[in-house]
Amino acid sequence: MSGYFDYSGRDDVLSGGARRIPVSTPAGTYRVWVKRIGSNPALRMLLLHGGPGATHEYLEACDSYLPAAGVEYYYYDQLGSGFSDQPTDPSLWELDRFVDELEQVRAALGLGRDNFVLYGQSWGGILAMEYALHYQQHLRGLVISNMMSSVPAYNAYASQVLMPEMDQTALAEIQSLEAAGDTENPRYMQLLYEQHYVHHVLRMPSDEWPEPVQRGFAHVNPAIYVSMQGPSELGISPGAKLVRWDRTGQLSSIKVPTLVIGARYDTMDPAYMEMMADRLPAGHYLYCPNGSHLAMYDDQQTYFAGLISFLHDLTGSQPAPAADVAGAGAL
Repeated sequence: MSGYFDYSGRDDVLSGGARRIPVSTPAGTYRVWVKRIGSNPALRMLLLHGGPGATHEYLEACDSYLPAAGVEYYYYDQLGSGFSDQPTDPSLWELDRFVDELEQVRAALGLGRDNFVLYGQSWGGILAMEYALHYQQHLRGLVISNMMSSVPAYNAYASQVLMPEMDQTALAEIQSLEAAGDTENPRYMQLLYEQHYVHHVLRMPSDEWPEPVQRGFAHVNPAIYVSMQGPSELGISPGAKLVRWDRTGQLSSIKVPTLVIGARYDTMDPAYMEMMADRLPAGHYLYCPNGSHLAMYDDQQTYFAGLISFLHDLTGSQPAPAADVAGAGAL
């Protein structure tokens, strides 16, 4: 750990690890923002945030755990998000283009097979799986957090398991507002928070959500989110670009060591995610019994202890002391 904060010789030392990387797109060249934390040539993890259209901000809980574990990691705002350029061309919000952007970012950062771990949470998990199916030759390891490999299966879980558990009068009002296209109505988000988000997205009263989460939710780009996902977390909407996405049949072709993280109260089916780990040739499953979609907050010690254990196993490095990872445990 003595060299973890020694950035001498790094090309981003002047800026404290932050930089803007040019990426080529069919609509021109734009710049995306990344920030490096730590220095460990053997273990470098690039973080893919959710949304689509969210920002790196809600992942900042990593700062409480990953430095003590010796992980070099990179925050990254995808194009259209956060500190990155925010073009308004809707043709840019396509999965294949995001994969191409990610490959350009990887190359610019010099990440490769000997050290590159790709982490994706929620929508970031879709992007991570898709990247692995195209470019796994560059990966040392993969982390799929809180994302099923099939949107139709995700939607079925929402409609068959989660929605029947909701207050049916409130659900009917939510669905009526959606059908009317009135999702900008403040009542719509009020109902989603009360009936769904505090039970399945982050299991805390919404006014007590950690500051990075509140900040991140405030900065979501709705143009990207609605185009690709739809207006709510109750499922991906008909007509949204991701509604038919399904890579379950291709999981067996992802050969790199992969950690799948599921949680008891998630918007995603934890049993399905365990099945995903079984289908991956080098798959591992981490279950967060008290967690929801943001299990890195509401089951934090289980989440980070399992993630760090997986990362250390990849590199053969010694785990940090249990006190440093706040509850270290086996996968």
